This record gives sequence, structure tokens and C-alpha cells, in this order.
Amino acid sequence: KLASMDFEADFNTGAYASWGPTVANRVPVHAPGPYFIPDYRARARAIPTHCAPSGAFRGLGGPQMAGAQEQLLDQLADRLEIDPLEFRILNALDGSTPTATGQMLGDGIAFRECLEALRRCWRAAQRDADDFNANAAGPLRRGVGVAGMWYGCGNTSLPNPSTIRIGLKRDGRIALHQGAVDIGQGSNTVITQIAATALGVGVEQFDLVSPDTDLTPDCGKTSASRQTFVTGRAAEAAAKSLRAQILRLANVSDHSQIRLEAGRLSIVDNDQSHRLDLSAMPVASWGYVAVAEETFDPPTTPLDENGQGSPYAVYGFGAHMAEIEVDMRLGLVKVRKVVAAHDVGRAINPTLIEGQIEGGVLQGLGLALMEEFHPGRGENLHDYLIPTIGDAPVIETILIETPNSIGPFGAKGIGEQALIPTAPAIFNAIRHATGVVVERAPATPDRLLAAIKAHAKQ
Repeated sequence: KLASMDFEADFNTGAYASWGPTVANRVPVHAPGPYFIPDYRARARAIPTHCAPSGAFRGLGGPQMAGAQEQLLDQLADRLEIDPLEFRILNALDGSTPTATGQMLGDGIAFRECLEALRRCWRAAQRDADDFNANAAGPLRRGVGVAGMWYGCGNTSLPNPSTIRIGLKRDGRIALHQGAVDIGQGSNTVITQIAATALGVGVEQFDLVSPDTDLTPDCGKTSASRQTFVTGRAAEAAAKSLRAQILRLANVSDHSQIRLEAGRLSIVDNDQSHRLDLSAMPVASWGYVAVAEETFDPPTTPLDENGQGSPYAVYGFGAHMAEIEVDMRLGLVKVRKVVAAHDVGRAINPTLIEGQIEGGVLQGLGLALMEEFHPGRGENLHDYLIPTIGDAPVIETILIETPNSIGPFGAKGIGEQALIPTAPAIFNAIRHATGVVVERAPATPDRLLAAIKAHAKQ
């Protein structure tokens, strides 16, 4: 069992504070990882330098933390002669063990289940890698590595509200005023799905009123994996409120079915149908027959002087396994496969979740093997390398659904989590294949080759 951890980190925030203080506050909370560690001390500093200002990136310090800590867990497992995956399962956080901030997470915590979901493929991949290496005549060696992650959805110990407005129009359609900016992650789809489910009608009945400060309430930033969780919960509440108003129009039970047609509303209650002519009904605010507006702000508490409190209402959990191949003569690493298991609470849209995970894996691969910013030089994609489809491994996703009592229908955010465990899983696979511990990212061929040669001399 893990007993204690001492963590210290300095972050180069560049010429301005920018997101440096946010990262320096967020990282100490996440640095113990999704593991129960009774005694914990952390210090993080954001240091201004004469470099370009540092901005926010997927994971907000989580990838850097996990890159170091998850490799240390593998080294501890080796010293204890315990399988690395079983070592993590043994120490995994659950709802009954406190985090380093003293927070009891309660229901909907499935980190151990994510690790256990990897057991079968982990053992098979280990056998395959060991058999390949035992019979390898050339320079190629194979390795397999695993890493876990957790990530708090939303801002750290700060107010984080979202507000949603939903209205029933005279033409029988539903207007959804939602100010969450969809930057490709699919919030327009997911928030509409949540609202439609809570209201009890199909998504095809909705007209989306997109972010506009004149027309839509504030849904906060699209960051910190918060929109599905925070704005989705506000959408659920607003839709339920509108449903209650609609049912009162016909004075029917809560279990009634709502059916919308052109200019008409039908409500079916115990095989009795009630029809209302919406086009003849008076309108309320915003020109709607009925309208509801609700706000959700996640329940958090500030951290005290001892770092104790509840900085996030909901955490996402996950674990990745990476299979790699290393050319020992060139230092080249090829990621062959990544298996990604994630605790998503409730999968509102499984296809979008898989897309987020696949994108996170590719970004994590870039962080691990090629992406590096050199001030004054990395001004284009010739000098700054990112993964292409030719670098993409086979990606298998495993979605673990353990609904929690806070998120909309039990859902959590997934946007940033998928990046965090990818690089450390690759680093642990490199160590399995070569014996080398990656101490600087990215593990470019020149650095890895130098480390392989130094390890051979030792």
C-alpha cells in the first residue's frame, strides 16, 4: 500500500501570469493521482520567465504530473515484485477512501473498474511482448505499459455556474438557448440530447439558439471538461421545469407522454389524449407559450490552509494500456495499440466519447514522442511536429458507466481526461522494452537512443 508522497513542481508561465496560477493550483490536487495516499505534501510554483506566455492545454498540468508519477509507480511495483496493473488496483481510490484534500467522493467512482477492465488484454499483451523479445533476432523490441488518471470536472474550488433557457414555441417546436461554445467536442449535440430526454420529446423537435450574449444565458467557458457536466445539468433542470409547466396546461400526471406536432400539443395520460392548440395560446416571456430557465453551479468548497476541502464536485477516471515497438539501433518508437478504459458516469453519446478518447490518445502520443516547443523556432508545423494518421495506433475504447448522483443522468465530462494517461503508458512501455526511464518529454529518437546506450553501459 502507498504510504506517503512528497510532490514539488515548477511551471514556466512565460512573460505573463496567464494560466500559470491556475495550473499551479490545479496540479497539487491531482498530483497524488487516483490513488489512496494517507500522507501527502505538495508545492507548485508558476514562475515568470522571458519566454512566450504559457496558455492552457488539454489536462491543465495533469499530463505533466502523470508522466512523472505513473512511471514512479511502475518502479515501485518492480521493487516490490508486484505486477504494475495489480499494484494500481490495490491502491485505487474508491468512494470510501478520501482524496489528498480529504474529500470523500461517494457514489459513481469506477477507477478500479477501469483498471480491472484492462486485465485480460494486459496479460495477453505482456505475453506477446515477452515472446517477441525472447525470439527477436533484429533490433526491434516490444513493450507494454499502463497508466491511470483522474481529472476534476470544472474550475478548482470556484463558482462555476451555467444557465440554460428552454421555451415551447407556438409552432410546436422547442427552443434551446444554450451558450456553451461547441469547439468540436459535441456539446451542441450532447446538451440537446440531455434536454430532450428530460423533457420527454425527440431531439428533432429542438431549435438550437447558439451562443449569443443577447439571446443565450451564460454557460461559462468551454474548458475543464465542464460543459457536459455543468451545462448538461442546467439543461436537465430547465427541461424538467418546462415539462412540469407543459403538463400543468392539461392538468395531467407526471408520467404523461408529450407529443409535439405543427402548432399542436398532445399529452397522453393513461390512454387519454389531451390536445391543445398552441397557435391560439397567449405567449409568455421571450415570445414562448411556456419557458423555463435554470442554473447549476457544482457544489465545491475552498481548500483551507492545510489543503483540505472539496475542489471538484465530480472527477473523471480512466486507465490506458499502450503496446509499442522500439528500434534499438535508431531510438524510434512505434505505438502499435492503445486500449483506453474510461469511467464516464453515463455515456450520453458513446460515438462522441469515442471520438474524444481517440483524439486524446493521438495528442498524448504527440506529447510522448514528438511535440516540443522551441521559442523563436516552432512557428509552423514543419518545425513543430504533431502526429499524423500514419502515427495513429489501433485504439480500443472501453466505456465504464457508473452513474453518479450529481451529473446529468449521472454523466461526467470526458474532454481532457483522454490525453492524461496516454504519454505515461507509452513511457512505461518504453521502460518495459528497453529498461530506460524517460526523464524528459518528448522521448525523441536522439534522446532515447542516448539513454539506451547509457543504460547498456550501466
